Amino acid sequence: MSHPNDKSQHKWPEGVFHRVPYWAYTDEDLYRRELDRMFYSNHWCYVGLEAEIPEPGNFKRTNIGERSVIMVRDDSGDVNVVENVCAHRGVAFCRAQHGTAKDFVCPYHQWSYDLKGNLQGVPFLRGVKQDGKVNGGMPKDFKKDQHNLNRLKVAVRNGVVFASFDHDVEPFEDFLGPDVLAYFDRVFDGRKLTILGYSRQRIPGNWKLMQENIKDPYHPGLLHTWFITFGLWRADQRSQMVMDDHGRHACMISRRNDGGASDVTKGVSSFKENMTLNDPSFLDVKEEAWWNGPTAVMMTLFPSVIIQQQVNSLSTRHIQPVDRDNFDFVWTHFGFEDDDEAMTQRRLRQSNLFGPAGFVSADDGEVIEFSQQGFYQRPEHSTVVAMGGHDIANTDHMVTETLIRGMYRYWQKIMEDE
Repeated sequence: MSHPNDKSQHKWPEGVFHRVPYWAYTDEDLYRRELDRMFYSNHWCYVGLEAEIPEPGNFKRTNIGERSVIMVRDDSGDVNVVENVCAHRGVAFCRAQHGTAKDFVCPYHQWSYDLKGNLQGVPFLRGVKQDGKVNGGMPKDFKKDQHNLNRLKVAVRNGVVFASFDHDVEPFEDFLGPDVLAYFDRVFDGRKLTILGYSRQRIPGNWKLMQENIKDPYHPGLLHTWFITFGLWRADQRSQMVMDDHGRHACMISRRNDGGASDVTKGVSSFKENMTLNDPSFLDVKEEAWWNGPTAVMMTLFPSVIIQQQVNSLSTRHIQPVDRDNFDFVWTHFGFEDDDEAMTQRRLRQSNLFGPAGFVSADDGEVIEFSQQGFYQRPEHSTVVAMGGHDIANTDHMVTETLIRGMYRYWQKIMEDE
């Protein structure tokens, strides 16, 4: 049997997007190339919400790919994103996840930076006087402005912060494209956001599997008991699949029904017709004016984030690769500043459907782990993503894997361009 990292096996047939070779999830060199081409260049990556850093000096430490970055609001109110690497000796100087600071000081040699990332202080810059002479110090040609923190390009839209290591990246609005941008602005319409809480988990699978999972409308009405039983997401609902022109970003759009037995529940083991809730308030759904029809829109912005609106529950889901076989998945649950207390409580209750131990999302983490195990077991095989045919196009139903095919068409182009 060939090893999953045998490069001689790594030829993806040109124009074939309905089969994904298992080595796409297991090869170390390929994973490193993904980080360089998708997280560290040519793409905007999610870093957080402005509501997480409302005041000057507030900061949040997070990741783009495997690289640690800091989102911080400076004294002028601007949002900056800097790499968490001291320009002196490479120390990851910021250890707190959230906090407030007047400046950033590296603990190793006390180099200090302002909140824009500019080097402002170097101990013993001009040496130390001793016995009538000056010892040490930096050389005369040392210039502080040549030793600032690595500062990323930043895009802020309606309270959401994205950043890129690539300062030549296209404008954020062009990156999303008009169709996906319209759904982004549907959620983030300019109203001030409030942070309701966080969840975090490490999932033992390749990072692309979570992008696939939320581009896959085929599985929710089969895997998730909650969705198929209570009508939150199932194949007999009115739905649409929408992607950008590149196929990298996508929106799964649906309107809930009443659930219960129907043709789509026959033979489906996850459907529990007699299942009831001890607390029916979990299904206390209140339609909001900004929905404009859909009760659920799951938006995947490639490569780094999922924007979730599932009934009244709202969150960002941040994908942070750890290595080829693991990624951290960080949920930020939010609401709007003008929500009343009843709506805030409704959002919090419904957030229990999601997150590491969510009534729905726990299933996803587990099947992703099982998938990664299977890839190593049969490295010469490929996944099949042929539901709905081989086409890559928007649809008005959810019995399709077209969005996954679109993503891998884009992935092939990025990975094979030299």
